[in-house]
Amino acid sequence: MTTHIQAARRLSGFARYKSKLRIGITVVLSILFLLVPVYSAQAGDAYALTLFGRVLVFAMAAVGLNFALGYGGMVSLGHAMYIGLGAYTMAILSRHGVENGLVHLLAVGAVTALVAIPVGLISLRTQGIAFIMITLAFAQMLFFVFVGLKQYGGDEGMTIAQLSGFGILTANKTALYLSMLAALAFSLVVFGRVINSRFGLVLRATRFNEPRVRAVGTAPLGYRLVGYVLSAELCAVAGYFLANLTAFASPAYMAWTVSGELIVMVLLGGAGTLVGPVIGAAVFMLLEEGLKAMTEHWMIIMGPIIILIVLFLKDGLWGLLSDGPSRKKGH
Repeated sequence: MTTHIQAARRLSGFARYKSKLRIGITVVLSILFLLVPVYSAQAGDAYALTLFGRVLVFAMAAVGLNFALGYGGMVSLGHAMYIGLGAYTMAILSRHGVENGLVHLLAVGAVTALVAIPVGLISLRTQGIAFIMITLAFAQMLFFVFVGLKQYGGDEGMTIAQLSGFGILTANKTALYLSMLAALAFSLVVFGRVINSRFGLVLRATRFNEPRVRAVGTAPLGYRLVGYVLSAELCAVAGYFLANLTAFASPAYMAWTVSGELIVMVLLGGAGTLVGPVIGAAVFMLLEEGLKAMTEHWMIIMGPIIILIVLFLKDGLWGLLSDGPSRKKGH
């Protein structure tokens, strides 16, 4: 009896240690992201803002996809289309003289909802491979729609002459970077609260056993659809920021390979964890950047590294610091 009590205490102490370690790593990462503009200004390295800005963009998109994939079990191979949709909505409005940044954001939200709701309603009536293929089909369809829009650059994409207007902050790289960092932090807080709400409980339950959820009198379709749309909205916001960061919108943002990269980021960091996709996106993007600087055959090196991580760390990098109860709460 005493041995069991001692073992339980050791496990409890280890869980508390891991919890403190998670908090510590989150704080350190937040500080490092905040210091990027300082380093950029002091070193005169404008590229650092662009590089870490892209990390924040894809971290946002990965957090969005993780809400559907990690918590709802919806393996979508089409979420890149929402990144492209967010970018093109902003770019097209700007091309036609609408420069107000708030109007751009509202339009991104509205257009994304108009696309995500019908796509979700159709896709969510299937499961498994069928769901993956339907989301891929919709994404490819939208990809070719924008490739065919020659008035907006076609397959070459379109340059954005006027970025989203926010007064004196317009086109300010530092302000844009800090806005992306704030948006990522806000999305993590909001998604964290949603995941731990009754809605999040039902959504997570549908991932493990949808028939049982239906058996207790709860219709899972509505919950899964809302989860899918919220996921799509955050990806579209990421696309909006990407367009402002690069002053460019391209159908390449919607390519199925981008959706695949988002899935890898989620798995790399830890599906079903809140901070995991951020870690996964940062590791993926920075590893890619580092290997590109070393060799033009960087994919030969990166591929096996990712495979090894996914094989031997099934819960992802952040999953190493997550115990059972915490993972159930979405930490």
